Amino acid sequence: MSPSVRLQEMIRVIRSARTQGEERGVIQRECAAIRAQFRQGDNGSRSHNLAKLLYVHMLGYPAHFGQMECVRLIASPRYNEKRIGYLGAMMLLDEKQDASLLITNSIKNDLSHSSQYVQSLALCTLACMGSAEMCRDLAPEIERLLRASNSYIKKKAALCAVHIVRKVPELGELFTPSARSLLSEKNHGVLHGAVVLITELCERNLDTLDQCRKAVPELVQIMKGLVMSGYSPEHNVAGISDPFLQVRILRLLRILGRNNDTASDAMNDLLAQVATNTDSSKTAGSAVLYETVLTIMDIKSESGLRVLAVNILGRFLLNNDRNIRYVSMTSLQKIVQTDHNAVQRHRGTIVDCLKDQDASVQRRALELSLALVSAVNIRSLMKELLLFLSSCPLELRANTTSGIFLAADRYAPSQRWHIDTILHVLTTAGGDVRDETVPNLIQLITTASDLHSYTVHKLYRALVADIQQQSLVQVACWCIGEYGDLLMKGECEETEPVQVTEDDVLDALETVLQSHMSSPATRAFALTATMKLSTRITNNVDRIRSIVSIYGSCIDVELQQRAVEYNALFKKYDHMRAAVLERMPVIDKNSPGHINGDFTAGVKESELVKVKQVEADRPQETNQACDLLGLLGDSDQPWQPSPAQPTTAPSSASTNMGGDLLDLLGGLDPIPAPAVTVYEKNGLSIKLQCDKKMDTGVTVTFTASNSSDNDISSFTLQVAVPKSVQLQMKAPSGDVIPAQGAGHVIQTVLLNNPNKVNLKMRVRVQYSKQGSVCQDMLQIDSLPTPALQ
Repeated sequence: MSPSVRLQEMIRVIRSARTQGEERGVIQRECAAIRAQFRQGDNGSRSHNLAKLLYVHMLGYPAHFGQMECVRLIASPRYNEKRIGYLGAMMLLDEKQDASLLITNSIKNDLSHSSQYVQSLALCTLACMGSAEMCRDLAPEIERLLRASNSYIKKKAALCAVHIVRKVPELGELFTPSARSLLSEKNHGVLHGAVVLITELCERNLDTLDQCRKAVPELVQIMKGLVMSGYSPEHNVAGISDPFLQVRILRLLRILGRNNDTASDAMNDLLAQVATNTDSSKTAGSAVLYETVLTIMDIKSESGLRVLAVNILGRFLLNNDRNIRYVSMTSLQKIVQTDHNAVQRHRGTIVDCLKDQDASVQRRALELSLALVSAVNIRSLMKELLLFLSSCPLELRANTTSGIFLAADRYAPSQRWHIDTILHVLTTAGGDVRDETVPNLIQLITTASDLHSYTVHKLYRALVADIQQQSLVQVACWCIGEYGDLLMKGECEETEPVQVTEDDVLDALETVLQSHMSSPATRAFALTATMKLSTRITNNVDRIRSIVSIYGSCIDVELQQRAVEYNALFKKYDHMRAAVLERMPVIDKNSPGHINGDFTAGVKESELVKVKQVEADRPQETNQACDLLGLLGDSDQPWQPSPAQPTTAPSSASTNMGGDLLDLLGGLDPIPAPAVTVYEKNGLSIKLQCDKKMDTGVTVTFTASNSSDNDISSFTLQVAVPKSVQLQMKAPSGDVIPAQGAGHVIQTVLLNNPNKVNLKMRVRVQYSKQGSVCQDMLQIDSLPTPALQ
């Protein structure tokens, strides 16, 4: 290929290359020819060569050696060369390169050019790659062009001003008067640029926002003209008059009406008019209606208007376009807490979306369905959720089971219904439930004393049918061990009671012990259940003794220890076996003092302190006291350290040794313990650090950071401690955690432990992320060394 070929010929040769190596060879030869002509200063072919170089740049090959040629062409008096030069500047230059500063003077001269097309080139280039220095130098010129008589130039100048405001926000005051004057223009392009500019100004300056609120009536009139205008071929899109301008105006009205009664009242009638007169059958109409809904929900609108907005979102749920359905459910999720009854009317349509084939639509429908559960609809809606659980994708099962458990725990109409629901979930998706499900269900079963026979029969049948669901097997083994005598009596409310013999029960437990699918924890449940049956049956005690003795040499240490201890009960302490293995007492969830099996020295009362509450000893309401008792006394199992808590409490001996050493060294203060991570989920990480200030005083510092791509807002911590420990929480450093570790929130807690009890606490974490409210509980059974007694 000769160096003088035209651009079209070069493109043809490059496209006809059979291999990538052949293509690179063609481009290298052409680039060498272009460099040679640049050095020769051939003015006649300069723009022609730069055009070819830009095509090479578009293919991803280096073209930086053409930057100075762009500067030369921009300074040329010929329009054809200016056009190629400005195009090259937008593609090859950016604000970080020094060469961009060389075109500042050329742009300033061209902004005053007599030709509107030359002015347009300069405006487009400045809006594309103008640096902060260029924006400061050329801002007065842009402001002058905003007042020009030419609509074509004013449109370009308005969009260029948007770039300047983004680069140098303090220059916004310069454009505010001119931007408001553009709202009187009839040209849609100018109006669109003006609305975008005013939106940018209002978002960055509160004073400008107050000034622009005076333009709300003018914006309302423009919007009414668009809604009520007849067919206009120039601006019509699918039967909607300039939907792009309508969407921009609605966004601006949303900003102006937020937290302002006067501005909101001025636009209520308009929003109702847009909501009722816009056709939603086309995508353009749906876009306008969606922006209308967002505006209604964000301003201080009337209640009837909010119901109308929810109904529009309900119509979106019937749309065949999955994107529209997804957007609708995302919006409903944000407003379900404030307009629950209005969203409740569309419950049937939302539940139908659970059957959608798209996983993202199913996820949104699941979140919204769980938010709609109430005491009135718990039975009907739970049937739909259980049906969805049986066929939902694997990635949604964990969220589905957690949501069902929370809803059942909160709105269960009866204990039997509650137990049946949880057992149904365990049977369907027992491998996807959280670890705390088993102890919570066991606690529920113990409190339902009149349902013990019914529950043990149902669990036994489930155990015989399937031993793959580990959570279900663990609960079944526990119930058989506790209420095996009721199982073998056959006294059950079921219409078809099944007679179960002692051998049947032991066969089922032995199957669990021998199954390769059983986890060590499940085998431990089964072994303990087998041992407990030794006091509830009479004819197979020797078989039980044989089963237990086999596991005395088990490779699993936990199982071996249990078996050895149980063998000791059979041999040395047989007289105590009945008392040791008697039925567990009924444990009330709200009863105080049930901590680590100590029912006398446990915590009697707790304090719940919110992160934003500065007062240390604020009186607690009755319902808060109940919540606190639940924080420290809602489990009948010994508390285990949280998985996120890596620290363990040292023994009392080591603690005393540490104190003696400090005494030997003259009472030196202990070194603060390093920070440990106690919570890590969804990008949120919470670290805890302790510092012992005095003999009984401890300072606990929580540091929360966010490694995800989205900010975390409304971050709140709640802490519960034993009553013997005095708690004081300082004001937090904030409630918003920036994304990608850009900042953190620090919460300081002061503890006074005069009785030197073993410190433990429960922390409730609550935050909002991407419109969804998340809440978790973490338990800290032991604090780092300086916090201990």
